[in-house]
Amino acid sequence: MGLVKDSASGNDQVLSPGQIEARIANGQSIVIIDQKVLRVDTWLPYHPGGFKPIQHFIGKDATDEFIVMHSAETRRLIDRYKIGRIEGPWNNLVPPIQGGHEDSNWEEKEKKTPPIDGSNSNHIPEEQDLAFLNAQTKKEISLTLDRYPSLDAPTQSNIIERYRLLHEQVHSEGLYECRYTAYLWELGRCGLLFAQMLFFLHIKWYCTSAVFLGWFWSQMVFSAHDAGHMAITHDFFIDNLIGMIIAAPIGGLSLGWWKRTHNVHHLVTNSPEHDPDNQHLPFLAVNHRFLGSLFSTYHERLMPYTALAKRLVPYQAYLYYPILMLGRFNLYVQSWLFLAYGQGPRKGPAWWHRYFEIAGNIVFWAWFGYGIVYRSLPTAGTRILYVLISHAVTMPLHVQFTLSHFAMSTADLGPGESFPQRMLRTTMDVDCPEWLDWVHGGLQFQAIHHLFPRVPRHNLRRVQKLVLTFCRDVGIPYALYGFVGGNQKVVGSLAEVGRQAAILDECRRVVAGRIG
Repeated sequence: MGLVKDSASGNDQVLSPGQIEARIANGQSIVIIDQKVLRVDTWLPYHPGGFKPIQHFIGKDATDEFIVMHSAETRRLIDRYKIGRIEGPWNNLVPPIQGGHEDSNWEEKEKKTPPIDGSNSNHIPEEQDLAFLNAQTKKEISLTLDRYPSLDAPTQSNIIERYRLLHEQVHSEGLYECRYTAYLWELGRCGLLFAQMLFFLHIKWYCTSAVFLGWFWSQMVFSAHDAGHMAITHDFFIDNLIGMIIAAPIGGLSLGWWKRTHNVHHLVTNSPEHDPDNQHLPFLAVNHRFLGSLFSTYHERLMPYTALAKRLVPYQAYLYYPILMLGRFNLYVQSWLFLAYGQGPRKGPAWWHRYFEIAGNIVFWAWFGYGIVYRSLPTAGTRILYVLISHAVTMPLHVQFTLSHFAMSTADLGPGESFPQRMLRTTMDVDCPEWLDWVHGGLQFQAIHHLFPRVPRHNLRRVQKLVLTFCRDVGIPYALYGFVGGNQKVVGSLAEVGRQAAILDECRRVVAGRIG
């Protein structure tokens, strides 16, 4: 983990905004945390969560995001990258990965319509497409600005100050402390589901056995999610080991792949160009901007609005649940690609994770693929049915993943928006009685979780009460829907984008007819 030292001066010099912009323009990775100016170029290949989360904060004050995503031990290490400090408030720049440059100035950029096709895309939609999509973008931004607090510096600074006080309260009330007995209960319940799967497999009730296996996988994922955020023991090694054991040998997936995407998702939530959890073409377009083709900064490629997408998206409200029934197969593919291409860190504390997960996936396919599907099931038809049922049963889990974001704001309000406002604007919570918390696995508190990712899920309901008071004090709307109401909102949002896709397609046909 190399230390970047500036040979020209000591690491306590005061750096001006112009000096910092010049360094970024020269290719340096500069992040500001707690008034400290950090140059993190040499840390990028070591970062266990991947390098892209850091890239999204070059030129920005990442204090709040850094604190809530990292342990106290990690936070103590940042001084090794310090090259100076700033005085007074910092006006965030647009990071290069998001299209920023040395002259980044949001006051000028906000006067322009955000680019529909992404800053790095060579794809140019037709003129009539741009007019339609730009109008939708302006409408979305206008409606969003009307509902949320002003983006002026005093308002956002007040929100940040109140959020930091809230964070201190969460700490002081012990809500970061994990109740291990709660996880013993989780382990017992999952063990019972697995035992029931084996019992029904033994008596040849194959479909019933498949249902219990799907339920077992779904419940285990909740604990893997907690471990991936270091919300169980808060120890990097132990929590990652727990998460990888659940993900790979038990689930056939990769925790490393999930962390690589999920960390970006937590930092640029619901951004069409940047959040990989929103990028599902050609099957789903969660926002009208996908209809003009976008460049994904995560995948580093164009996401074209293809002929297949044009056929599927108008009907996506009807296809939403059937597509999610196949969601687990996509997770296999993404995990295999991540491990095969070595897309995770190859240096630093996570260098060995790839090899552990490859071995774990071999174990998974040994017990599930060979032991259950091949050896324990009598016919090819039964095997196919068993695999399809066990995977389709996990569909409610995928609904839970998407429910809290698909219908929320995707507008880009610029780098001046505070972290807490952005998280609450792009995330909804699902209301349910306390006795049903185990069904949702903590994912019903997504807005709370996005504000405090390392809080153990069994404490999220208590944190919710504090966040409700915070939202009332600063005037940020808190989105809370019942499970049925949340699903209706998501399906309605998908239907609206599908309607826009149909209108756009009809406009193209009319224009093509006139030209012809």
